[in-house]
Amino acid sequence: MQRFFVYLILSLVTFLVFGSYFSAISLYLVTSLILAALLRPLTNKINEVHILGQHIPRGIAILASYATMVSTVFLLGLLFFPLINRQVIVLSDLDLESIYLQLEVPLEKLERFLLKYQLIDNKQGILIEELRFSIQEPLKKFNIGGFITGAISITSNIFIGTLAVAFICFFLLFENGLLRRNLLNLIPNAYFELSVATFTKVEKLLSNYLFGLLLQVLAIFLLAAFGLSLSGVEYALTIALFAAIANLIPYAGPILGIIFGILVGITTEDFTIDSDYSFFLFKIISVFAAVQITDNVLLQPLIFSKSVKAHPLEIFVIIFAGAKIAGILGMIFAIPVYTIFRVSVLEFYSGYKSYKIFKIKVTN
Repeated sequence: MQRFFVYLILSLVTFLVFGSYFSAISLYLVTSLILAALLRPLTNKINEVHILGQHIPRGIAILASYATMVSTVFLLGLLFFPLINRQVIVLSDLDLESIYLQLEVPLEKLERFLLKYQLIDNKQGILIEELRFSIQEPLKKFNIGGFITGAISITSNIFIGTLAVAFICFFLLFENGLLRRNLLNLIPNAYFELSVATFTKVEKLLSNYLFGLLLQVLAIFLLAAFGLSLSGVEYALTIALFAAIANLIPYAGPILGIIFGILVGITTEDFTIDSDYSFFLFKIISVFAAVQITDNVLLQPLIFSKSVKAHPLEIFVIIFAGAKIAGILGMIFAIPVYTIFRVSVLEFYSGYKSYKIFKIKVTN
């Protein structure tokens, strides 16, 4: 039994080392597993449909699931097209000199205040000059060739990653339970029953977590869209969709949603007096505060604590550990990965305490 646990620990260490060294492949695999878990119910439903007395072939069912997912993403992306077009128009009409003139008076007042109390030693007008320099210098150094090269590189990486995930996910869905069967084949017969119980519990908890996550995204989108529309905020659906997706990033997501909403409002709303700015900020902050209170009080305790059966403090520590290891992606995938390891260790420890196969017989 001690040898088994040594092998288990060595396997986990090997998995972590492989995952960190081949981070891209690991990311493709984890993304494919999550995508397969999300698409499997729809694929199974389509596969069970009878046409002329025959089941729809599983390969066609998978392609239909892919088409449904791509269509959904495309329709959601249409919400951002009007906003992007508006921002392009705003940037094309941007007059830097008028911006400098508008900022000149408040900057002069700030500068006189700083000089009066000897907080700075610079000459009069240095702040507006620094502002001009900080805006114009990056524009002069902008390398269009390097920008195009970087854009091509990013596009190619996204294309390769998409193909890899689609290919892996297809075979995970086509050979339903393939990964599970292959892993169970590696388990000795003495531990087979315990391993099946562990896999079943992990799959159930992860399914509950992913389903709950989808419900959370949908709920935040509906709440934010309703609140922003009621407040008369332009592009309410676009802001709500971004906020709902950004909320997948624990702790930082809500802040990104608020910042995005404020930036969209500032660049698209027509403000005539200063009080309009304050009222707009009040509307945005009030809506997102109400959404976050609802999320923290009702949604997150149900989704994170109960779905993975972990204490909120555990979730807090694990999320920040994931952020330290892999940044934003680490924060997003921290809970599913932690669930797998946590349930596996607890189940095997329970088996060690309860199952007869783990009892050490003392022979004289």
